[in-house]
Amino acid sequence: MSIQVWLYRLSEGRLGGRMRGFKVLLLTTTGRKTGKMRTVPLGLFDWPGGYLVVASNGGQPAHPSWYHNLISHPQATVQVLDQVIPVTAAVLTGETRSQAWQQVIASAPAYAAYEKKTTRIIPLVLLTPSNLSRLLLKLTQYPDSFNGVRLYWL
Repeated sequence: MSIQVWLYRLSEGRLGGRMRGFKVLLLTTTGRKTGKMRTVPLGLFDWPGGYLVVASNGGQPAHPSWYHNLISHPQATVQVLDQVIPVTAAVLTGETRSQAWQQVIASAPAYAAYEKKTTRIIPLVLLTPSNLSRLLLKLTQYPDSFNGVRLYWL
């Protein structure tokens, strides 16, 4: 485990939760070859329905390992600050990808430089929380919105 991942987990994102001005999440995937859990810190972009991450690999010719892991096993987990959330990964394509890419490079111009540095199309991956995860996240983020609601766990 890297020191950045360790500090992020220990501090619930207070240390390592921002990098170069961007929010950071921890993405835990299942290794496509080993089956072992792998965790990497990634910058995140808010996107309707989930979290958007960029498989830029710094403009290198190959996709990052975490991307290949998600293609093989799209079920993963993210930690955003103190929230650990199960997600499903989907690669954006077509017009949706084009719109998302414009948002990414508008707020983080370094990604445009990575795009020029490589011949591959840089994948954008949407990490969508499960329905239960969304409800629990709303309960913790907006507890006043659920005044009078009782949850019963079976």
